[in-house]
Amino acid sequence: MFPNFEIVPPIDSKRVLTRPIDRIAYASDASFYRLIPQAVVQPNSIAEVQALFQFSHEQSVPLVFRAAGTSLSGQSITDGILIDLSKHWGGRWVEKDGELIRLQPSVIGAHANVTLQPYSRRIGPDPASIDSCMIGGILANNASGMCCGVAENAYHTLHSMTILLPNGLVVDTDAKDAAEKLMHSSPDVVKGLLDLRRRVFSNRSLADRITQRYQRKNTTGYSLNALTDFSEPIDILSHLLIGSEGTLGFIAEAVLHTLPTYRFKFTSLLFFDTVQQAASSIPLLVASGARALEIMDRAALRSIQNFPGALGEIAQLPNQAAALLVEYQASTSDEMNSFRNAALLTCAHLKTLVPTTFTEDPIQQANLWKLRKGMFPAIGATRQPGTTVIIEDVAFAISQIADAITDLQNLFETHGYTEGIIFGHAKDGNLHFVITQSFNEESEIQRYERFMAELVRMVTEKYDGALKAEHGTGRNMAPFVEQEWGEEAYQIMQEIKSLLDPSGLLNPGVIINPDSRAHLQNLKNLPEITSSVDRCIECGFCEVKCPSRRLTLTPRQRIVLQREIARRKQVSDSHLLESLQNDFQYSGLDTCAVDGLCATACPVLINTGTLVKDLRRQQIPEGNQQIALYIFRHFKLAEQTLRVGLAVGHLLDKLIGTDGIVALTQAAEKISGKHLPKWNEAVPGPTWHIPPTPHDHADYVYFPSCIARVMGRPADGKNSPSLTDTFLTVSQRAGVSVWIPDDVEGHCCGMPFGSKGYKPANQAMLHRTISGLWKWSERGRLPVVLDASSCAYSLRTSGAELSPQDHDYWQRITILDPIEFVHDILLPRLKVQHLPMSVVLHPNCSSRHLNLQEKLLAIARCCAISATIPNNLDCCGFAGDRGLLFPELTASASLFEASEISTGQYDGYYSSNPTCEMGMTIATKKPYRSFLYLLEMATREM
Repeated sequence: MFPNFEIVPPIDSKRVLTRPIDRIAYASDASFYRLIPQAVVQPNSIAEVQALFQFSHEQSVPLVFRAAGTSLSGQSITDGILIDLSKHWGGRWVEKDGELIRLQPSVIGAHANVTLQPYSRRIGPDPASIDSCMIGGILANNASGMCCGVAENAYHTLHSMTILLPNGLVVDTDAKDAAEKLMHSSPDVVKGLLDLRRRVFSNRSLADRITQRYQRKNTTGYSLNALTDFSEPIDILSHLLIGSEGTLGFIAEAVLHTLPTYRFKFTSLLFFDTVQQAASSIPLLVASGARALEIMDRAALRSIQNFPGALGEIAQLPNQAAALLVEYQASTSDEMNSFRNAALLTCAHLKTLVPTTFTEDPIQQANLWKLRKGMFPAIGATRQPGTTVIIEDVAFAISQIADAITDLQNLFETHGYTEGIIFGHAKDGNLHFVITQSFNEESEIQRYERFMAELVRMVTEKYDGALKAEHGTGRNMAPFVEQEWGEEAYQIMQEIKSLLDPSGLLNPGVIINPDSRAHLQNLKNLPEITSSVDRCIECGFCEVKCPSRRLTLTPRQRIVLQREIARRKQVSDSHLLESLQNDFQYSGLDTCAVDGLCATACPVLINTGTLVKDLRRQQIPEGNQQIALYIFRHFKLAEQTLRVGLAVGHLLDKLIGTDGIVALTQAAEKISGKHLPKWNEAVPGPTWHIPPTPHDHADYVYFPSCIARVMGRPADGKNSPSLTDTFLTVSQRAGVSVWIPDDVEGHCCGMPFGSKGYKPANQAMLHRTISGLWKWSERGRLPVVLDASSCAYSLRTSGAELSPQDHDYWQRITILDPIEFVHDILLPRLKVQHLPMSVVLHPNCSSRHLNLQEKLLAIARCCAISATIPNNLDCCGFAGDRGLLFPELTASASLFEASEISTGQYDGYYSSNPTCEMGMTIATKKPYRSFLYLLEMATREM
């Protein structure tokens, strides 16, 4: 099934992936299609892409470009060569004081906006996936979004681009000689584009139709408006590539015009008796200046009515109700005052179910948008096992929206999609609908085929609407492009494809596809693997958060591969199964940080770390589980043994150096065949002593983490106080009495066992620790504070692993992260001086799970004149001991954050977790410490 595929010599073999595990990892994008590539290649230069074009022509092998792989319609998969741009091509440069931004394909959309923040500018496209999708996909699909509309999409904000055509020609369209170069090197392209333009204008009805259709959102087929909007071939070419889904050439770089950001917002959720009443309000709200208008039918509202923070009115709505999420946005307060008055005046004349209330509170606004954005994942979370989620987007004239929604609802009923919901960007006439579909049986495929046939007829014949508004044509709508556009327009599209890609090897079958049933081929079935991840829809939103994404696999890929392993078990493919399982050990299990950050970006809140922990547990021999239980029973001895080991390590470091210890470790690894911890210069010193503290009149129980009890002394200073000493010092200065129980040794949050799959030892340790906390806290009367964020988070999320009795105790114990404790309790009571320091922070994964990064920043800003969180903040990948066992994980995970920090001038480096501080020290070569050391310095008496 997987031929031995040799790729072009100029590309480093390390960036040519041909193992089954690599091919299958890239076989899926966010769509419901699946194709296994023959090879995945990661070029890092235009010259290498040119070589790939040449190889493709010589071997007649298709090429497909892929950036984030969040495409919803199968544009970024292939059974040929998949060109993965996500690992390189990340350049971004601001030009003309923020009026322009130059971007390469793998820049995440949100990161482009972060880069523009100092200039109060942003890019125009605002897709809902902007935190995950990349510029390559935004351009290739002409993506838009909530507020972008037509005027601010990539097509209309494009300044210039660097293009690589299949014939090998590279053109920077902004260069003075660009037109001349194109004419000299590709006269056939120039002539062909001009001929097509003349043909369009020779048919006035066609030219008018093109102009009319692009006044609304439309991404069906090629951007024919390039032929009517521009007269110069170089401009026609560059705008044809926008929305071409990688079928015409490669956009190596694009320069976009930027737009002002909107500081002021005025937001409300309006409820109506019917969709018709909601739709009739749209023109009035648009005329009043509303920038965002999101319509939601009753089924969509029902899907989120039980969400935390959902407005109580939603559950009480009648069955035919609908809603509009309305937002006015402005750059100045005067402009907002004008919008505010217009909004209130307009809404006073609307027939809403409940009185209209607007908010300018960012928290309330974020909650309203969270509800709107939660509709798609809500359906994904509740779908039946084995089904996938399909989201499509169609567009109509605004006057047709109410009738179109009614017709879509009738189609759902006719074809049995009772779960279907409808929402969308009302001011653009753009509706999204979401259904769940199984492709595991032929009868289900036939049901989907019937539904699609009726949908296409309804959109194109009844309403003359657009089958695709902003997601790109893709495989699902490619067979119906001619049905929407008509024979002549479709023929022009075919000629555009033939003109620029005469061999038809760039993303074949996407946009231009003569097969009327192409949308029913290469469908993705989703075998069940485990309840913790079966809800995954393979959207790829998680990937941007994953520490191992540049080294081995992402969360999506781990799930994709486990599903493939399940498929191979069903067909008894032992050879491929063995290959996948063997390679998955390192790529899928060993190098997963199980930090859970993937869940923070996942639409259905999947923590792939849970899957990895389960898989680790399944492969642990019973004897090893018993060893873990032995360590649990003798944990105090284990702590002492580790202290001695640290002392010996530091002694050896003095005698033979860090490199010498590493060499010994590597030799031991070869002999034992096992991965062993690697010594490094950032390893902290041992904590030999925990000072006694008074129990009487204590305000808080201080539970020092086991890592602080064992290795709590910073590596960069022999005489530095331990973390425990520092914690006690700042508490005492604040007049807050904390008590460390005498029998605290031997207790732990359980994470060292749980993260590795030692479930019995983890549960036993949790029982011991919760029982201890219950006793020490005087049955929950005293709050418990820890000195490490990861330990606090682990305890606060351990409920599922507890017995009923322990769970009852756990619910009644208040467990505080050190950041919370300092910010909420100590800081108001301390005299803090502003140190003449510039500091940089690393809010670790656990503190981000607890949403404490702003509190950490506030603490640092009280202590130093400048405090910064890097734009490229990432997980350090140290993950307890992963960074010691697999230092390449930390190096890869922290690559961009470390690079950003290296360009800054900082006097201090701080986090809230000892192992993360070790990881960041290794990555940056800068001495990271707990933020408690910064607080201690800032509260010393002058």
